Amino acid sequence: MFDDILARGFRGAIRALTAARALWDGCVPSAQRRVYIGNHASHGDFVMIWSALPSSIRNRVRPVAGAEYWSGDPIRRYLIRNVFNGVLIEREAAQRTEDPIQTLCNAVDDGASLILFPEGTRNLGEGVAPFKSGIYHLARQRPELEFVPVWLDNLKRVMPKGTLIPLPLLCTARFGAPLRLQAGEGKAAFLERSRAALLALSGEATAAGSQVAGAES
Repeated sequence: MFDDILARGFRGAIRALTAARALWDGCVPSAQRRVYIGNHASHGDFVMIWSALPSSIRNRVRPVAGAEYWSGDPIRRYLIRNVFNGVLIEREAAQRTEDPIQTLCNAVDDGASLILFPEGTRNLGEGVAPFKSGIYHLARQRPELEFVPVWLDNLKRVMPKGTLIPLPLLCTARFGAPLRLQAGEGKAAFLERSRAALLALSGEATAAGSQVAGAES
């Protein structure tokens, strides 16, 4: 019960600060297993995507997070495990006790969708950094998965690096058309196609065909 209260509190806070809205430009909300791939500019990114999803599917969506950061103290450990039900990945290869791709496969095999940031680390510049290879290896292992690009607009301005007090600004999570690994598609081609699909969402939205979907309470 307490975990649920905290989760609702985080969702309420992000919506109050950002007037968060979801634009479903290329797909509609679905309980189908998906990997939501977003641009990564702040520690609030996965909370924004998670908050933008309807409550009917939110509980089955798990953020992928770095074990080194989120295991750093008891509060972070509690939040990522009990409140957000995150999938923790050991980033340092020399310290890994299990294969990160197998960890992701285990999560989706258990029925979860994932929130993942293919840039691998926060990008404080413009655009999108080259994608790491993890989503390609996951797609090879589970080719039935849909990869849905999600462009987060304005979120890095809410809490710029080095600040302690968030700034209230309008933010949008724009969901694009799902991608799947194509037969015979190589790693470089898949990563660039996925990155291009995410970048394409960063432009001005067309009024026609965009469905504005506020997440359910």
